[in-house]
Amino acid sequence: MRRAVCPGSFDPIHNGHLEVIARAASLFDEVIVAVSTNQAKKYRFSLADRLDMARETLASLKGIVVEPVGEGLLAEYCRHRGVSAIVKGLRSSSDFDYELPMATMNRQLSGVETVFLPAEAHYVHLSSTLIKEVAGLGGNVSEYVPRSVLRRMSTGEPAAHQAQNG
Repeated sequence: MRRAVCPGSFDPIHNGHLEVIARAASLFDEVIVAVSTNQAKKYRFSLADRLDMARETLASLKGIVVEPVGEGLLAEYCRHRGVSAIVKGLRSSSDFDYELPMATMNRQLSGVETVFLPAEAHYVHLSSTLIKEVAGLGGNVSEYVPRSVLRRMSTGEPAAHQAQNG
């Protein structure tokens, strides 16, 4: 089985992420969407909420598994899960400059290769940070995020609270 991982914080997951994940799913037998937490970052959504949004959004795609990365190196996570490739979407040359040293280190640490997929032209400007900023200032981000994310961003409620209130 050819298994890949698409890692990220997905705070929140957006249509650019979905496009890369769907393309990865066409290349690999299984794609693990590995939701990470970096203690140095401030998140709008909890890990549980980010996992819920990803699972809800990706439920219709075959061969997709959503799970937390947990503690430690991505290379070790990949070795433990039998992952042969890390899939990363690239929006620009600055993304490549940032990702290349990590790809090389991951290959040296665990033998896992990194596959770079260029973003579709209409998604190159998207980032979770920009989406949160625009939404926070009252802008319409509905064409950039799945409905489950838009609903949570619009209400400001955590996913668990929404599930209880229907």
